[in-house]
Amino acid sequence: MTNSTKTLCPYCGVGCGLEVLPPAQPGKPVNRDSEGTPIWQVRGDRNHPSSLGKVCVKGATVSESLDKCRLKYPMMRDSLSDEFRRVSWDEALEAIVNRIQTVRLTQGSDALCMYGSGQFQTEDYYIAQKLFKGFLGTNNFDANSRLCMSSAVAGYTQSFGSDGPPCCYEDLELTDCAFLIGTNTAECHPIVFNRLRVHHKKNRKVKMVVVDPRRTQTAEAADLHLAIKPGTDIDLFNGIAYLLMRWGRIDTFFIDECTQNFSAYADVIRHYPPELVARNCGIRIDELEKAAQYWGESERVLSLWSMGMNQSSEGTAKVRTLINLHLMTGDIGKPGTGPFSLTGQPNAMGGREAGGLCNILPGYRVVNNPQHRAEVEQFWKLPQGTIQPQRGRTAWEMIQGLETGEVGFFWITATNPAVSMPDLKRTQTALKRSPFTVYQDAYYPTETAAYAHILLPAAQWSEKTGVMTNSERMVTLCPQFRDPPGEARPDWKIWAEVGRRLGFEEAFSFKNSAEVYAEFVQITEGRPCDSSGLSHDKLRAYGPLQWPYPDAWPWLEGEDLEQQNRTNKRLYTDFCFNTPDGRARFAAYHSKGLAEPPDEAYPFVLTTGRLYGHWHTQTRTGRIPKIKKMHPEPFIEIHPKDAEKLNIEENTLVELRSRRGKARFLAKITKAIAPGTLFIPMHWGALWADHAEANALTHPTACPTSLQPELKACAVQVKIATEEEWVVTSLEFGVKSYLK
Repeated sequence: MTNSTKTLCPYCGVGCGLEVLPPAQPGKPVNRDSEGTPIWQVRGDRNHPSSLGKVCVKGATVSESLDKCRLKYPMMRDSLSDEFRRVSWDEALEAIVNRIQTVRLTQGSDALCMYGSGQFQTEDYYIAQKLFKGFLGTNNFDANSRLCMSSAVAGYTQSFGSDGPPCCYEDLELTDCAFLIGTNTAECHPIVFNRLRVHHKKNRKVKMVVVDPRRTQTAEAADLHLAIKPGTDIDLFNGIAYLLMRWGRIDTFFIDECTQNFSAYADVIRHYPPELVARNCGIRIDELEKAAQYWGESERVLSLWSMGMNQSSEGTAKVRTLINLHLMTGDIGKPGTGPFSLTGQPNAMGGREAGGLCNILPGYRVVNNPQHRAEVEQFWKLPQGTIQPQRGRTAWEMIQGLETGEVGFFWITATNPAVSMPDLKRTQTALKRSPFTVYQDAYYPTETAAYAHILLPAAQWSEKTGVMTNSERMVTLCPQFRDPPGEARPDWKIWAEVGRRLGFEEAFSFKNSAEVYAEFVQITEGRPCDSSGLSHDKLRAYGPLQWPYPDAWPWLEGEDLEQQNRTNKRLYTDFCFNTPDGRARFAAYHSKGLAEPPDEAYPFVLTTGRLYGHWHTQTRTGRIPKIKKMHPEPFIEIHPKDAEKLNIEENTLVELRSRRGKARFLAKITKAIAPGTLFIPMHWGALWADHAEANALTHPTACPTSLQPELKACAVQVKIATEEEWVVTSLEFGVKSYLK
C-alpha cells in the first residue's frame, strides 16, 4: 500500500486533519523510529477545513506510539495481588457477562458502572449507551468529559436550550475582538491559536484579551493580559457588564426581542462597580475598563474558553455569565462572534451527540425528560419505562460507590482515572476496593491497569473505522489503515458482543461500524444536532462536514455543496434558540469564589494545566522520544517574591501539601505566574515520575449543576523537600487515604 489515508488527529478537540502514508514508499528509505521500528508518515491534510494542513508536534509524531507498549491479548487475574494470565476472548467475555448477570440479580442494575472517554469514536459511544442505558437499564455511563467539558454543556443548555458550540473556526479570522479566558490556547489548542494569531497580526484594529493568572504563551500575544486571581471570573464578567451598561454599549433590541431574564441580571451587575471588581480580581481599574472598552467598541466579539472555566465549582455559572455578555451586546449568531468552548478531547463533541454522559441520551436528549426517554425507548424497541428517569452516577460518584460497596462492576475504557481523577489517593484506595474491574485500553502498562481484574486489548486510532466531531461540529471519517496488534478489537465490537451474549442478539447484530453510525444518525433526526443526512459513504465522498446536516439535504457537488455547507457553519443565525419560546436566557449569578480558598495553613493557590507536547496522562506521548525530550520532567512555577520568602532557588526540589496529599517538583522561578499562585502540569503519573501526581493535591468539590470537579484550584503549602520528612508524611497520608 502506497496511497495516503486522510483521517483526524486523535489528540485534542481542535480536530486537525491528517494525511498518513505507509512507512515504505517507492524510491525512498523506510521511515523508522529511533529503535528501528517502521512508522507511518504523518503530515497535515491541506484540504481539511478545520486545520488547513497545519499540525502540532503531537499530531506529527502520533504514529511513533502505535507499536509501543501495546496491550495485545485479554488478561485476567482473580485478585489484585495475583499476576495477570493470558486468556482467550471467550474466557474474558464469559467472565464479564457472568459478573454482569450476577450483579444485576444481587444488587440491581444500578451497581453496574462504565467510565468512558473522549478518545472513543462516535460508534463506540453509541453502542455503550445502547447497552448500558437501554438494555441493562442503568444510566451509569459517564466519561472523562465530565472532568473536561460538562460545565460548557450545562452552560449552553441552560442559556440556549441545547448543547452545541454556536461558532466555527472561520470566526477566528473574522472577529474584531478575541476574548480568551481559562485557556492557554497557544499550547493546548495550537492550531486554533495559529489561525487567530495570524488574523490578529494582519489586522491592527483586531484586539486580543487574555485572562489568566499565568503569563502564558497565549497571554504574550495579547493586547491586554488580565492576571486575575483564581476564582474571580464571575467578578470580572459582571464588572465588564457593569461598565457596558454604564456606557450604553448594549443591544437593547436584541435583549428585548431575543432574550429573557435580563432584569434579574441587571439587578446583579449593579453590585459590581469597577473599584470593587478590580480589588477582588487583583487587577487595575484601567485594565478592567480597557477590557470593557474592547468588548463594547467591537462589532464582532468572539470568546474562547476551556478548562480554566469549566473545571470549577462555579463552572456552569462562569460559562453562563460569559454568555451573558454576548447576549447583552447581541454578539451571537453572526460571523466572527459568539461564545466558543474549546473542546478538550478529539471526540468529546461526538460523545455529547451520542449521549455519553450520565445525564444525557443520544441526540442531545436529557435523561430527566419523559418525552426524550420515550423517544429513545421506542427507537431501541424497548418497553416503556426501561430507561431510568434519574441521571446515573458521575465519574466521582462511581468512585464513591466503590467506597460504599454499592458498585459491584466497574468497566473503565480508554481513560486513566488512577492519574486523572481528583483527590487521587482516595481514588486509588477506592479502586483497590472494587470487587470486579474491567479495564479496556490500547496500552499496557498504565497506572489504572494495576487496579483491574480483567484487561481487554482495544484497537485504537488507525486500527478501526469511525467518525469524530471536533469543537466546531465538524464530523470527520477516520478510516482504518493498519491492522490492530495481536487480538485487539474496536471498543464498539467488544460491547456489541457482550450485548449479544447477554441475550440481546438482534439489537447488537451490527456487521461493521458503518451500520452502527447509520443507526446512530437516525436517532438525531429533528434534534439540534441532526446528523441524519450523514453516513460513512457521504463523509468518504465529500470529506468532513458540519452538523446540523439533516437527511432532507441532497447530495450536491461544487458550488452547490459549498453553499449548503455554509448554511450550517453557525448556530442561531436567525436569533431563535432551542428554548420553548425561542429566547435565550440570561443568568444572574454572584461570585462565590474558590471552593477551597487559601488560608494561614495553606496560603497558596495551586492551579494545574497541560503542556504543548504532552497529552493527558502520557499514555501515548510519554512513549515518544521527541516529546519526552521536549518535556523531560514535571516542575512547579513560583513567583520570585514567593521563592525568596521560602528560600527556594531555581531547580530546588519543592514539596507541596494540600489537605489530601503531597507531591514534589523542581522549582521554576518565573514572573509569568502571579504571586500567591503556583502552577504544575497534570501529565505525570506514577509510571513517569516519583511523587509528581498533580491530583494527589486536588479536591473533588464540583459545580452543583455540571458536577464537574474543581481541578483548577486548591489550597496548598510549599516548602523545600527533605527526604526524612517525606517518608514520614507519605506514610501518614497513606493511612488517611485508607481510612476514608
